[in-house]
Amino acid sequence: MRSSATTVVIGGGISGVACARALADLGRPVRLLDRGRRLGGRMGGRTLHGRPVDLGASYLTVGAGSAFAPVVADWVERGLARPWTDTFAVAGPAGIESTTTGPVRYGTPGGLRGLVADLAGGLDVELERTVTSVGPGPRVDGVAAAAVVLAMPDPQAARLLPGGVPDADWQPSLAVALGWADRRWPADLHGVFVHDSPVLEWLADDGDRRGDGAPVLVAHTTAAIAAEHLADPDRAAPAVAGAVAAVLGIDAEPDWTHVHRWSFAKPAAPRAEPFSLVEGVGLCGDGWAAPSKVQSAWLSGDALGRALAALPA
Repeated sequence: MRSSATTVVIGGGISGVACARALADLGRPVRLLDRGRRLGGRMGGRTLHGRPVDLGASYLTVGAGSAFAPVVADWVERGLARPWTDTFAVAGPAGIESTTTGPVRYGTPGGLRGLVADLAGGLDVELERTVTSVGPGPRVDGVAAAAVVLAMPDPQAARLLPGGVPDADWQPSLAVALGWADRRWPADLHGVFVHDSPVLEWLADDGDRRGDGAPVLVAHTTAAIAAEHLADPDRAAPAVAGAVAAVLGIDAEPDWTHVHRWSFAKPAAPRAEPFSLVEGVGLCGDGWAAPSKVQSAWLSGDALGRALAALPA
């Protein structure tokens, strides 16, 4: 651990990295800790059958005039992100019903995790570092710090800071990747919002958003079916594959599936405030700066980093 003049950010998702990035860019010593082997958090994914697949966040959007806009524009200019689509299908359990248009969604050729890694370039990062406690002072595992940031879902933050995290309800989800030998759905499908299904909430065409055309879909389940299968996520794969087939009219089982469990996928009601900062301990991430989106998580972390940098050294 660095000296007590260093701010410690715990959590290597986009919010934690944005917070650390803001502090470093403003000349404040900062150290980023994450228990995983790679940065990414909910923007993580896996390499499956030779290609990256996004299993957390599906895409990102940018609001007009947002401070996030120059960051995304830079990623696009360097080929790390690409405009994907502004149109998705809407479906019930029995099939496609209509389409809906919204803001441009951005995908990534190499996976969303790569954007977080790019944002972390040059930062002092320690991976596979499990923090056990955050206490007054503030202190991380008993060592003093200038400030501490917990950039993670509330239930995880509460384990490190007992009694110091506002109570909030978080919902689980399962992300199920499904692959075929060839494409079995319309080329202009992009993604599907699914309503009234006990199994599915959202489907993304991973080959379409990645730009390589691979016949791979990623299904995100309802909280209810995820809760039923948290102990053994793989058992949900047949039900998810069947629901996907019914929605899209696919007449063949997938050649392979991969299930990823998100115990704390999203807050039931994100707070309007961008972050919390009390006695040198900050909270930021998906639970703040509603609505819960990639842009909101970045804004939350960036705002907290700038607030901490504005405090007396």
